[in-house]
Amino acid sequence: MSNSNNALVGRRALGGLALALAASTSLSGKAFAQGVAITGAGASFPNPVYQKWGEGAKAAGIQLNYQSVGSGAGINQIRNRTVDFGASDAPLSEQQLQEGKLMQFPTVMGSVVVIVNIPGVETNQLKLTGELVADIYMGKVTKWNDPKLVEMNRGVNLPNLAIAPVYRADGSGTTFVWTSYLSAVSPEFKEKVGANTSVKWPAGAGARGNEGVAGTVKNVRGGIGYVEFAYAKTNNLVVTQLRNKAGQFVKPSTEAFMAAAASADWSVQTMAPSMIDQPGEKTWPIVSATFILLPTNPTDATRSLNVTKFFDWAFANGNKMAEELDYIPLPENVQNAIRAAWKRELKGPDGQPVVR
Repeated sequence: MSNSNNALVGRRALGGLALALAASTSLSGKAFAQGVAITGAGASFPNPVYQKWGEGAKAAGIQLNYQSVGSGAGINQIRNRTVDFGASDAPLSEQQLQEGKLMQFPTVMGSVVVIVNIPGVETNQLKLTGELVADIYMGKVTKWNDPKLVEMNRGVNLPNLAIAPVYRADGSGTTFVWTSYLSAVSPEFKEKVGANTSVKWPAGAGARGNEGVAGTVKNVRGGIGYVEFAYAKTNNLVVTQLRNKAGQFVKPSTEAFMAAAASADWSVQTMAPSMIDQPGEKTWPIVSATFILLPTNPTDATRSLNVTKFFDWAFANGNKMAEELDYIPLPENVQNAIRAAWKRELKGPDGQPVVR
């Protein structure tokens, strides 16, 4: 989902360091100081897994306070240094990272799904294409019984009901992923709307957070919206099938998400490979990583160290938790490359490495 300007340390550059680190004692082998607390804020996309990891890490002696306020707010808070770490689904560019004296790293991968509220239509019953969804959000397709939708969904009773698109009103990494997908499949959407954490939508109504989008769709007959899959599954929302790049209609599932992750090129210099509209007959077309932002020049090296210890603990102990919430854990070699990046990138006020 990122472009060549989005910056994370490349796997190539970190290969040797990652191997050396993997052979050494990991951070997770070091106990947290009792009563340690860290604060973070940002993306709602990974909120369920961060909360789950936070519960698990209590036994290791650390207390996580993570506020799901959206990627835009998380970026602002870490830039202002009001939290220990920020979280964003949209990776920052190299210039943005340098200006903010930040580093970023992925934590897990997840997916965005389409949710609808159409009387009589159940989960995975409706088939959609990205091109049609783009037309809906541009106000070009306005009725659920539009001939294009009816032709695609023979056997499904689509009513003469107005389509009510719902989008995120707040700056959102989920919106960045969603609009990246719509821009990839619709040249017109790319030209007129584009991909960003916040865009000017030609049609629909805004709501804040996954909760707001889901609540609005559930309360408005004819509603359509986008949320991350873990949230949709937890709240029993009605999701749809999507046609992928191979021309196959696929249901959102762990298998479909992993197919997209498997095709990602983790050797790219940014370590933020695109998983949008990837090839493969079983591939779900909207998969992305989510990212953590850390100051490279923390004023309190101990707090920054504790953040890395927390995520090291999560990489070592939290993969199963992530999978149970329908997230996709990072490959082990990517996790090791991240550990190496912490060692190199994070410097305390004394100029010494925060992680040693």
